[in-house]
Amino acid sequence: MSEAVRNLVRAHAWVSGRVQGVAYRAFARQAALHWKLTGGVRNLEDGRVEVVVEGARPDVDAFFGELKQGPPTAFVTDIQIQWKPIMGQDIDFVIWY
Repeated sequence: MSEAVRNLVRAHAWVSGRVQGVAYRAFARQAALHWKLTGGVRNLEDGRVEVVVEGARPDVDAFFGELKQGPPTAFVTDIQIQWKPIMGQDIDFVIWY
């Protein structure tokens, strides 16, 4: 297995705070595209935002660093992350509705 493949990760995360109605999903998508990550993002009924992302571990870490800041109108209080085995099924990063 090559070093590049070993370095790939998948994360399932839940972002809490003022993260709905503040363009947070669009912000997450732009950040994911910048880091060349795949997956998706959606609002949850409980007010959190759910994120699933795959890519190189350093890029995923940088992505979560950006998500902690969020867009100017957001206020992130917590990000819970579960690390999972990569699936490789996504080809883009999308906003789920």
